[in-house]
Amino acid sequence: MSELGELDRPGTPNNPGAWDEHSEEWLMGAAETNVRAADTDADTDTDTDADTGTGTGTTTRTQSQTTAPSSTRTARRGTGDPVKALMHRHRELCERAVDPLEIAAGLEAHGVTDRTAARFRHRDVFSLAEEMYARVSREAETAPRPTPAPAPGVRADWVLLSLLPGALCAATVTGLNLTEGRVRLAVATLGALAVALAVRAALGRGPLGPRSHPAPPGTYPSHTPGSTRAWTYWLLAYALLGDDLLTAALTGGPDGFPAAVRDLSTAPVMALTLACAPAAWCAHLFAAGARRKLAASRGLADFTAAVKPLLLGAFALFLCTSAALAAISAKVLHEPAAYTTTVTLGALLLLARLLTAHGFTHAPAVVLGAATATEATALATAFASHLPGCAFLAIPVDTVVAAWSTAAVPAVACGVAALILLLHATRTLTRASAHAMPGEPG
Repeated sequence: MSELGELDRPGTPNNPGAWDEHSEEWLMGAAETNVRAADTDADTDTDTDADTGTGTGTTTRTQSQTTAPSSTRTARRGTGDPVKALMHRHRELCERAVDPLEIAAGLEAHGVTDRTAARFRHRDVFSLAEEMYARVSREAETAPRPTPAPAPGVRADWVLLSLLPGALCAATVTGLNLTEGRVRLAVATLGALAVALAVRAALGRGPLGPRSHPAPPGTYPSHTPGSTRAWTYWLLAYALLGDDLLTAALTGGPDGFPAAVRDLSTAPVMALTLACAPAAWCAHLFAAGARRKLAASRGLADFTAAVKPLLLGAFALFLCTSAALAAISAKVLHEPAAYTTTVTLGALLLLARLLTAHGFTHAPAVVLGAATATEATALATAFASHLPGCAFLAIPVDTVVAAWSTAAVPAVACGVAALILLLHATRTLTRASAHAMPGEPG
């Protein structure tokens, strides 16, 4: 043990050589390194001496050695990855996407167009989305990937609620036919209030209801503006009273107002409230078909081409159903069948509700307001024409009514408005971004 202690005791080395085999190898490697460094320094000194003799060699060599690294660093800073920056901006969208089309829908909702994609050296938005989907880095590769949301199903709550307005309207019309005087007025008031609440409840859930989940990125959550609701109630009230009021205004003026209120046109309103159920089913068929096309399509253009026939088919189906309900209501109530009023107003309200349910609330509010203003202006000018010197105000309305009938005023107002919304819907509701978010309303 004493000998081992002597060996382990620290002290000054006895000679400059290596103390074992490994240290000798280390010393030899260090020596070779020093030799190479010395040779390199010598070569550098030689080059420097040679350049000094030329006068400009040193400056040129120094500038080239100085600018080369800096230019390399500048090039590296300038050569960025724009797609990577875009992925960082839409990281949450890329991480939760189940396919490239979902990323393309999100980019489309943010306003990215094919022209924007060209800046990233891609021919269209879907090609850019494919690269983003392929390059996205998930934190856990073994984690289960999100699955596409299933197509919206049929639920009993919205099915029953869609039947409620028609049932209450039928009960109210029956009460109006069985009562007179003040009782009839009370039945009409309570019935109108009940039908209005039923319509609001039916439009609050189901395919025609607002989205119950967050809206796609770049859009606002869907809701029903108060103005849109007010315009809808006005249009329904005009379908009930408008034609009789306009006839009274053009013939007898304000003196004919009591008779117009007494003789209500209940068939159009009856058909429209009964059409709430077909409207909900048509909207459901469109939403379910669009969701399936979203899962099967391989590009935004393919999705748009596949969804547009679905939208037009659902719209045509509702028009046929509305016409049939108008005929049935007129037959049961022994009133003239107001096909134009029922079909045009029903088409307008369906398109407005479809757009609102998918988050596009501005256009429906503006178009419904324009249709309401047209009907209100027709009534106002007809009544104002009885004032002294104001007979000319009724000339446009009188001309239209003389050529066709009083039903032409709401037919033109609602028909033109419905056509405008149909063109708008074929451009907006056929986008993938309008159907990208999972979940079923209500």
